[in-house]
Amino acid sequence: MKKRKLLGGFNRFRLILTLIVAVLLPAAALIVVNFYQLRTFERDKVLEAMIHRDFQEVLAITEKNIDKKALSMVEEVTSQLPSPDLSEEEKGKALDELLINNPTLAHAFIWDEQDGMVFRSQPSQLSDEYVRKEHDRLSEMLPGWFGIEGKMMVEMIHSKSRPLFYADKTKRAEGGGYLWTIFHTYPNTTKDKPVIAGATFDPCFIKNTFFPGALQEAVDWKAKEQSGNQIAIMVYPTDYEMKGDLKPIATSTGWGDGKPEVTKKFDDVFGGLSLGIKFQGTSAKQLGESWMHRNFLILGILSALIVIGLILTKHVVSKEMALAKLKSDFVSNVSHELRTPLALIRLYAETLELGRITTKEKKHDYYKIIRKESERLTGLINNILDFSRIEAGHKEYEFRETDIADLVRNTLDSYRYQIEQQGFTLKEEIDVTVPTLFLDREAIARALLNLMNNALKYSPNEKFLDVKLYRENGTVKLEIEDRGIGITRREQTKIFEKFYRTGDPLVHNTKGSGLGLSLVRHITDAHGGSIAVDSTPGKGSKFILCLPVNGKVVSHNHA
Repeated sequence: MKKRKLLGGFNRFRLILTLIVAVLLPAAALIVVNFYQLRTFERDKVLEAMIHRDFQEVLAITEKNIDKKALSMVEEVTSQLPSPDLSEEEKGKALDELLINNPTLAHAFIWDEQDGMVFRSQPSQLSDEYVRKEHDRLSEMLPGWFGIEGKMMVEMIHSKSRPLFYADKTKRAEGGGYLWTIFHTYPNTTKDKPVIAGATFDPCFIKNTFFPGALQEAVDWKAKEQSGNQIAIMVYPTDYEMKGDLKPIATSTGWGDGKPEVTKKFDDVFGGLSLGIKFQGTSAKQLGESWMHRNFLILGILSALIVIGLILTKHVVSKEMALAKLKSDFVSNVSHELRTPLALIRLYAETLELGRITTKEKKHDYYKIIRKESERLTGLINNILDFSRIEAGHKEYEFRETDIADLVRNTLDSYRYQIEQQGFTLKEEIDVTVPTLFLDREAIARALLNLMNNALKYSPNEKFLDVKLYRENGTVKLEIEDRGIGITRREQTKIFEKFYRTGDPLVHNTKGSGLGLSLVRHITDAHGGSIAVDSTPGKGSKFILCLPVNGKVVSHNHA
């Protein structure tokens, strides 16, 4: 016995050790590693830095494409500028024609050191007060500027092999605008006789058409190239950023409010302007935090699943270990149960065989004891066989019309001697008027015997047994009441489970298989009935077996 306990303890220790090594340690390592990685990720701001690098690349490509589009427009305009050899009147007409043919231009001009400035504005816009003021300001400012910087500007244009650009803020009726002017010279022009021609693009075209179109192309390209959060891009005056007040000249769709994540100044073509980029509706910081929260959530769920798995594993393992112990106790108890009647039968049989009993009455007592112990042994074996058939799904019942009152009375008569031998008072309350039932006679008798046997085993003090049979509504009820140790409310839901035995010391000190009540429940279920218990610890128990009057069980095979 001690060896079995030691072996059981070792198996349990080995199982727990396996769970720790195979589940707990890997789970703990997973949690620690993931937590460390996430913390490192958060500290280094890897995600945010990666997004910023991507944004810088997008802005560089956007600037390149905007410059390319702008230079294409500039090339088209410079190809239409009038020749410097024309008269002043002819230059004026040529400039007017240029503006009419190019509605995207607001002003055009040509200046040389000898003939001075010819300046024209878009004829269709001269009625606008802002355009007139702009015309007056530029026509006065440019000649003086050219007189000072003209020779140097010619040299710079020749050295760059492309026009120079000048950016300035302006106003229109719809608000602030951006004045973008190009300065061009001619191949045969020298710094000694400087000639500069140029044009100013309409601020409304730059603000409402050129920049929004170019920015949207960049956004669409990025969305097509890489799925995920949509970006938004803006163009704004660089000096606004220094003042801490970003007022965009133009934006792509979805910009909304807020500051850009990454900015980039235009290097040459649109001097004085900058590009800004961000995600639509979010930020790189928010994405990083969202990613962190999502991963912590996943980690938390994973950890919870591991914990739940461990709890379930412990529950299942504990249940299996408890079941294994119950089975072990069952084998031990059944062995004892079998050994006791067999020992008595052998003892009395040997005594009779040796001829030591001479009186007829004594021999009759010995024969009766042998018969009773044989019946007890048969009942135990039948319980075990029934349980085996039930577990295998092969238990069969033979249902037939049965006088249940007669069945109960006969069962009590056959068991009366054992009841009286144990000093019990048996009270019978059998209603002979109950109807016949469709049932298996042997199975119901065994259920009754199991219930009475429990009452005899667990009534150490007040030895009383009351058996009632009566009809109530559409059922016939069979009650077996004792005044034994009783059953706690918590255990009343478990006593019908196989191998289960209550925690009362008397139960553990009394040998039994733990199958009786489990078989009673199965028999009752097979008959379409139910079994209930009403018990108070220390005051006794009442088992109520309820069978339907008109219920007929069609199948004779019940698993």
